[in-house]
Amino acid sequence: MDSLYNFLNNFSQKPVAILDDVIALDKYTELDLSINNIELSNYDITDPEACQAYIDSVLHRNDALVAYGGYLEQRNLYNNKKGFSGLVDGKRNIHLGMDFWAKAGTKVRAPISGRIHSFKNNRSKGNYGPTIILSHNVEGVHFYTLYGHLSLESLNNLYEGKNIKEGDILGFLGTSDINVNYAPHLHFQMILNIGDYKGDYPGVCSSTNLEYYIKNCPDPNLLLHM
Repeated sequence: MDSLYNFLNNFSQKPVAILDDVIALDKYTELDLSINNIELSNYDITDPEACQAYIDSVLHRNDALVAYGGYLEQRNLYNNKKGFSGLVDGKRNIHLGMDFWAKAGTKVRAPISGRIHSFKNNRSKGNYGPTIILSHNVEGVHFYTLYGHLSLESLNNLYEGKNIKEGDILGFLGTSDINVNYAPHLHFQMILNIGDYKGDYPGVCSSTNLEYYIKNCPDPNLLLHM
């Protein structure tokens, strides 16, 4: 863990673009989708159109094109989705990645070089939809990054082990029907031990499992410096 943090701290001293680089970084604005945001009482954010309406209001207010944030946010976003109310481990509503909310079709770029570990269309409602996972081994530091809610075309011409260079276009943001009931966005997550998962990994956890996932899924902003 310490070696990963040391690597991330030295990787870049400035923000790392993960979306289309024609979008200037001053067009990014922070977004709060947590249960503590009283503005959300006026929106049913489980509905992708209502969620998009709120995001649009934040973008307009801040003259922005991309809204980002969400690591370890406790959210109501998953209240209407099966598989998030576990009987054993409790309700899963704590977000483990960093989201970038932007228009469907927006390019997604690799923030760091790696190889395709796996990819999959996770089609169940509330899941990721098309998903790509990269494996990274840099200066002896091994970790994974996950990119969820992509377009179907993003999975074309992929194979395990394919080299991906920093800045390469990985794919594009999917529409709500493809990303299985969310407003268009990228879910970006870092993972240390991926176990036997292929093309998928939990992106939301319960308070019961939070301690484990905090250690296994570091803050993506350590890499991106947004």
